[in-house]
Amino acid sequence: LDEPSIYEKLKISLQQKRDTFLEAIEASNFKYTPSKSTYFQLASYANITDEADVDYAKRLTTEFGVASIPISVFYHNNRDEKMLRFCFAKDEEVLKKAGDILCKI
Repeated sequence: LDEPSIYEKLKISLQQKRDTFLEAIEASNFKYTPSKSTYFQLASYANITDEADVDYAKRLTTEFGVASIPISVFYHNNRDEKMLRFCFAKDEEVLKKAGDILCKI
């Protein structure tokens, strides 16, 4: 915290990664509002399937190789909003590959 340039660079880097991921999924059926102050992006899959978020997250991982976190696991009542949480703190190549895969779904 004594050296602001370190976390300022991190802020810029994460925003670039978020933007890379969002550009990569722009043509997909996932809907999102760009995230702020985090390295996770929420995305709705309501236009894709009626599956429960836990089931869909598992299927995305096993069938397509893209990991996500179902939002319902954060609620005490497991409320399913048809939203997944994607981590974009990854290499640009990984983000673009994930975007390619998600755009084909």
